[in-house]
Amino acid sequence: MESIFTKIINREIPGHIVAEDERFIAFLDINPLVHGHTLVIPKQEVDYIFDLEEDVFVALQLFSKKVAQAVKLAVPCVRIGVAVIGLEVPHTHIHLVPLTTMDDINFSRPKLHPTQQELEQVAEKIKSML
Repeated sequence: MESIFTKIINREIPGHIVAEDERFIAFLDINPLVHGHTLVIPKQEVDYIFDLEEDVFVALQLFSKKVAQAVKLAVPCVRIGVAVIGLEVPHTHIHLVPLTTMDDINFSRPKLHPTQQELEQVAEKIKSML
């Protein structure tokens, strides 16, 4: 069964995509911890990040770095935090979270519920920094 992320990749459901190439895609989390919270995933549906082929794993990290640099330019923050949890959706994903405090990357705190317009504005700003 396709993951929700594969449905975004296939454009079956909408996503606020900020970057994409032939192997990877990055899009905003629709229930972010903070504004600019971005997910980076391989287009290949692999559940566990450490099951990725080595070259894909390395390339995913490099793609994430490029996206993180754009997020940092677009969203006021001290730095970009990185988390790989992998329990929510059975598709490898890296969380890029703009940080001003340690609590910004606390996944047990309530999530934000931005409007589609707010998400689109953040996505456009990040895209403009790539």
